[in-house]
Amino acid sequence: MEPPPPRSPQDQPSATIPTTGTCREFGGETTFVPTSWPDLANRPANRPIGGLSNNSQAIILAPVPKSEQVPTITPPFYFVTPTKKITSPDDIRKFHDSQTSKNFLGFIVALSESIRGHKISDPCHESPTITKLVSIIQNLLLWVDQIPPVQQSSRYGNLSYRTWHERLTENVESLMLQFLPDDLKPSTVEIIPYFTDSFGNPSRIDFGTGHETNFAAWLYCLARMGIIKEEDYPAVVARVFVKYFDLMRKLQNVYCLEPAGSHGVWGLDDHHFLPFIFGSSQLIDHKHMKPKSIHNDDILENFWSEYMYISCIKFIKKVKKGPFAEHSPLLDDISGVPNWNKVNSGLLKMYKAEVLQKVPIMQHFLFGWLIKWE
Repeated sequence: MEPPPPRSPQDQPSATIPTTGTCREFGGETTFVPTSWPDLANRPANRPIGGLSNNSQAIILAPVPKSEQVPTITPPFYFVTPTKKITSPDDIRKFHDSQTSKNFLGFIVALSESIRGHKISDPCHESPTITKLVSIIQNLLLWVDQIPPVQQSSRYGNLSYRTWHERLTENVESLMLQFLPDDLKPSTVEIIPYFTDSFGNPSRIDFGTGHETNFAAWLYCLARMGIIKEEDYPAVVARVFVKYFDLMRKLQNVYCLEPAGSHGVWGLDDHHFLPFIFGSSQLIDHKHMKPKSIHNDDILENFWSEYMYISCIKFIKKVKKGPFAEHSPLLDDISGVPNWNKVNSGLLKMYKAEVLQKVPIMQHFLFGWLIKWE
């Protein structure tokens, strides 16, 4: 059993201020007054709004996405090269109303539910497929060590990342064939584009939530083919996704990947969204750690390796300077939500609205036979 984490002054409610407020994104009562949000009227004209978009009220009122069982394919198979379909808000609405959209988001919800209340190190069913997927990502991590960053004047976008990504492109088919059974080997034409787009863009040398969504789409395709089964879901999160998350942090640190479409202080995070969803699910009903515990540095230091949400906060505090409430006001505000269940449900609604329903992100998303354009 975990010992109670140390308390910090931030864990003590002040006697001089009201102890309730409202989280503006999730619409629920908070345990203390949240930080004031950025003045949107005075934001730079070219700065998009992320966490404080005009449809914040719609996010609050929207139903919480539900988990869905992934429908598995049966022969005959019609694998095709996936293509882009979304170019306008009308296309987004069409996607939003489709069964494909509901099932894909339902898959992410199911992954989130599978890790609920579990630490990363907790034992879970690890099939040979899961072991192979982890091994593949571990191999990609080793390539980073073999391809050091070049010396260049620009701080961001190290050109060695293109060399790393080129090696990925050259070897990706052999990587996929390591776990595909003979009858599903023709699926490489469809699943490879999702995988290669999961690690950032080699032209812009950037990475964002759209690339992260491609990794989820790749896993969804594997579930559609029955390669990943529901009993694998806890390991998909705690083993495969955590290893992917480690790889992306390393790529970001070594090659200084630019945030793709970053919302700055108005967004949740420069690069990621899904580890906040999975990480908040891990912490649901935790006896000691509450959302406000992210302000306790001892908790961050002692528990970052077991909880993805805590790991994200620790990383943000390491790479960003200044008061947390200034560089991460949305996360600071969410820390006032009274429980992790509400944080998790709010993040799921926000992911749907701010990622899956945004043209700038979804215009790059691909549709084929496994993920159909309906």
